[in-house]
Amino acid sequence: MAKVAFIGLGVMGYPMAGHLKAKGNHDVTVYNRTTAKAEAWVAEHGGAFGKTPAEAAKDADFVFTCVGNDDDLRSVTMGADGVFAGMKPGAVLIDNTTASADVARELDETAKAKGFGFVDAPVSGGQAGAENGVLTVMCGGDEAVFEKARPVIEAYARMIGLMGPAGSGQLTKMMNQICIAGIVQGLAEAVHFGKKAGLDIEKVVEVISKGAAGSWQMENRHKTMAVGKYDFGFAVDWMRKDLGIVLNEAKSNGATLPLTALVDQFYGDVQKLGGNRWDTSSLLARLEK
Repeated sequence: MAKVAFIGLGVMGYPMAGHLKAKGNHDVTVYNRTTAKAEAWVAEHGGAFGKTPAEAAKDADFVFTCVGNDDDLRSVTMGADGVFAGMKPGAVLIDNTTASADVARELDETAKAKGFGFVDAPVSGGQAGAENGVLTVMCGGDEAVFEKARPVIEAYARMIGLMGPAGSGQLTKMMNQICIAGIVQGLAEAVHFGKKAGLDIEKVVEVISKGAAGSWQMENRHKTMAVGKYDFGFAVDWMRKDLGIVLNEAKSNGATLPLTALVDQFYGDVQKLGGNRWDTSSLLARLEK
């Protein structure tokens, strides 16, 4: 059992912190910007909450962060009351935020200067994966630090991999989002086509999902897409944030991502329809407006 702090109790962080307490049997202290959320978590899981990230991180062996973006991450780590102000020497910061590779490298450099370990560890699997403790975790950092952190991360993961030095986890997550963007757009167009053609979508998917067209998105989203329900999983606002990170990184490394850029624009169309909080399969909605 380790002493753990978890910073950020959103739809992903709340259940992830719960698994660290229940499955990992760790001593968990949480922090959330909205105190009521931290109080609710403690009421449900036990443990304690800190009034600041620094207070939550005090004496922790491992500190987890799962917040919105680069600026949020800098605030809860390097701010006056950030976790770096409370962490003890030798402690490890594990960042589950989907953020830029630049901020991951920045945090790694700062952590090392202060005597801490750091792993950038964005996750994939959505809200359901977080709730069921079966996330895929893509890590960047020093191998020794990663191996130290792996047994703790396992509480909410089914797959954990070290992709390379700091920032590599974020770069891997970018590849993940590039793949998802193209797959969801293809699925949206296929369902749209099938409905226009008068086909039974359920029967079609039962067949084609067993062939080369099959995907997680097809298996898990075709039914809700076919009836125009988009209140499951990863929100459009979050996907646009992630794709913005991808496209900014592509500008700096010279990658050409025409499909990703196009799908990002399509998600902009969904936002104009009022679908900011719809899940990513709502690309179909813009075809049927």
